Amino acid sequence: MRISLELVPRDSEGLKAELQLIKTEFPAINTINIPDLTRFDLRSWEASRLSKSYYRDCIPHIRAMDFDAGRPFDLIEYLDKHHISEVLIVTGDEPQNSTKQVYPTTCIDMVTKLKREHPHLKIYSAIDPYRTSIRKEYEYVQQKLDAGVDGFFSQPFFDLRLMELYADILEGTDIFWGVSPVVSETSKRYWEKRNHVVFPKNFEPTLDWNIAFSKEALAYTQETNSSLYFMPIKVDLQDYFNGIFGEVLVKNA
Repeated sequence: MRISLELVPRDSEGLKAELQLIKTEFPAINTINIPDLTRFDLRSWEASRLSKSYYRDCIPHIRAMDFDAGRPFDLIEYLDKHHISEVLIVTGDEPQNSTKQVYPTTCIDMVTKLKREHPHLKIYSAIDPYRTSIRKEYEYVQQKLDAGVDGFFSQPFFDLRLMELYADILEGTDIFWGVSPVVSETSKRYWEKRNHVVFPKNFEPTLDWNIAFSKEALAYTQETNSSLYFMPIKVDLQDYFNGIFGEVLVKNA
């Protein structure tokens, strides 16, 4: 079983401090995935290189719109040199810096290109259960699989019933289920407005509720032989992970 933590690479020293803490305190976590946020100088593949000193498995997010699908993928030498063999391809959001060059390259364009030109890469893509209807998301998943995607990272779930529904749809695929604690009313409204999340009726924006749900999600991934990733935002990592791993036996950690 793989358990990943998503870390935001604000700067190299802060990233290394977080990696050391997680490595020391929470050995159940065995994979790191890193988003590529253009407002920070440290890019995801650079952060993954740093993470390699702590974890064997590091998965950078790659923004398709930053690359011209008609030109060679100039990151491949860097990835190969640092033994980064897994990537998560996302289309990406328009950068805040309007002078940064972007291209009309979609996620599917990028996946198709990389699987054709660099088939040794294991490529993940994203699933978002809230962005549209289940049918349309399923059709998008099929397009990504046809392009050569090897597996998926989901947007965070807050309802185990919805996870189970998507597990039926995605049966046979390699998936990391996402979990992210939401511990304030302000954060809850953000997720509802920005990500169109529909929280279950029993949801409470408290650390206790989120720990309980995370433990349920962890147990479910163990039962279904899938994987899980945590995206903790504005929460104390010690309190959060102690609550999850303190009482749950993680197999194959």
